[in-house]
Amino acid sequence: MKNSRRRFIKNIAGSSAAVAIGGLASGFTAKSYRNIKGANDRIRVAVIGSNGRGAGMAATFAKQANTDVTYVCDVEEKARQKGIDAVKKTGKDAPKGENDFRKTLLDKDVDAIYIAMPDHWHAPATILGCAAGKHVYCEKPLAHNPREGEMSIAAARKYNRIVQMGTQRRSWKLLTEGINELKGGAIGKVHMAKTWYTNARKPIGLGKETAVMPGLDYELWQGPAPRMPYKDNLIHYNWHWFWHWGTGEALNNGTHEIDVARWGLGVDYPLRVNSTGGRYFAQDDWQTPDTQLITFDCPEATVVWEGRSCNNFKTEGLDRGVLFYGDKGVMLTGHDGYTIYDEKGKVLKEIKSNAVIDGRNTSSPGESLDAVHIANFLDSIRLSKVPNADVAVGFKSTLWMQLGNIAQRTGHTLNVDQTNGHVVGDKKAMELWGRTYQQGWEPKV
Repeated sequence: MKNSRRRFIKNIAGSSAAVAIGGLASGFTAKSYRNIKGANDRIRVAVIGSNGRGAGMAATFAKQANTDVTYVCDVEEKARQKGIDAVKKTGKDAPKGENDFRKTLLDKDVDAIYIAMPDHWHAPATILGCAAGKHVYCEKPLAHNPREGEMSIAAARKYNRIVQMGTQRRSWKLLTEGINELKGGAIGKVHMAKTWYTNARKPIGLGKETAVMPGLDYELWQGPAPRMPYKDNLIHYNWHWFWHWGTGEALNNGTHEIDVARWGLGVDYPLRVNSTGGRYFAQDDWQTPDTQLITFDCPEATVVWEGRSCNNFKTEGLDRGVLFYGDKGVMLTGHDGYTIYDEKGKVLKEIKSNAVIDGRNTSSPGESLDAVHIANFLDSIRLSKVPNADVAVGFKSTLWMQLGNIAQRTGHTLNVDQTNGHVVGDKKAMELWGRTYQQGWEPKV
C-alpha cells in the first residue's frame, strides 16, 4: 500500500487524533496522554521492526513483569508475523499486527514503543513517539545524522518522555563495577582507550532494479528518506552499507564500544576527529567503509576505534572489545566481563559472566542483558527516573561515530566545539550534520 503522509492523515481523518511526521495534530497531546495513563503501572508496548533483532526483543519485552506487547509493526508481512509468533511463544496473547506503526501512536493504551527500524527511521520515529505521548526504547544508533539526534533530545524534553538507547552495557552490573574501578584509579590515570569490532561479511554484489519483494511496503520503508529505486541487494540487511539509509559499521556496531570508552573516560566530546579507511574487500554497491580507523583526540586521552567488517581476526582473543591504558596498568573489557592487568601484564583481577555470549551480534551476554536494559527502561517509566542510556547519553556516543564518518567522507580532520559537539569552522563537514528529506516527511519538534 502506497501510504504517503497526506494519504495516511486522510485515511484516519475520522479519528479523534492524527499523527503527522512532524508531530501531533490538534486534539491529542502528551499532557492528555499522561492524564489517561494515570497511576497504572502495567506497561503496554508496541514493537516497531520485527524481522531480526526486533522479534527477539519483542519476546524479551513480553517476558517482563506487568508488561504486554500489544502491537508488532513491520512494513513486511513475513517479518510482522515473525514478531507476532515470538510473542505468542512466551505464552502471552498474540499482539495485533500493523503495517504502519503510526496507527499505534493513536492508541491511548500504548505506553511505549520499541524501535528496531532501519537507521534513517530511528529519529523520526522517536520524535513521533514522544509527540504522541509514548516513551521510547530506540536501538542504536540514536539517529542517522547529528541534527536528528539533537531533535530527539528536544522531543524527549519537550514532551517529558523517557527515551532510552539500546546500548545495553549501560545496564550491565558487572561492567558498571569495572567502570567504577577504572574511575577509582585501578590502572592509574587513563591516557588511551582502544576499541574494535570485527566480522566476516560477504560482498553484496551489484544490485539490479527490480519489482519490490512481495509483501513489502517499500514506500513506507523509505519513509523520510528521498525516494530511490528498489534494488534486489538492499533488504533485509544491506541497507546498513548505503549512506542514504545506513551509517556503516561505525554506528551499526562501533557505537557500543565507543559508548563504553566514553563512559570510562568521562568525556562528553572529543577535541579532534580523524578517520581513514574505505571499501577495500570487494567492488560492489557497498558504500561505507569495510575497513576504518577513527582517532579521537580528547583533552587528556586518545581514543581509537578499529572496524574490520570483512576480516574477523580477533584482538586480545575478542571480536569486539575495549582496552583502557593507564599509567599503572590496563583494563580489558569484552562481551563477557573485564580483566585488570598491571603495567607488566600480570592479571590483578578477572571478572567473567556466566551468561550465554553472542559477542558479534548482540554486544552483550545474550538475552539476559537485553532483559536488564529493558527492565531499566520500564522502571524508569514507572518511577519517572532517568534511564541508564538516556537520550542525551545516547546522542553523545552516537555523535562520536557520526563525526568519524563525517571525517571519513570529507577526507580531513575535524575540530569539535566542546560545548555542543559541533564541527568548528568547516562548512563542508557541517553540510553532513543533517540530511535532505522526502517532501512532506520532514521531522519536526
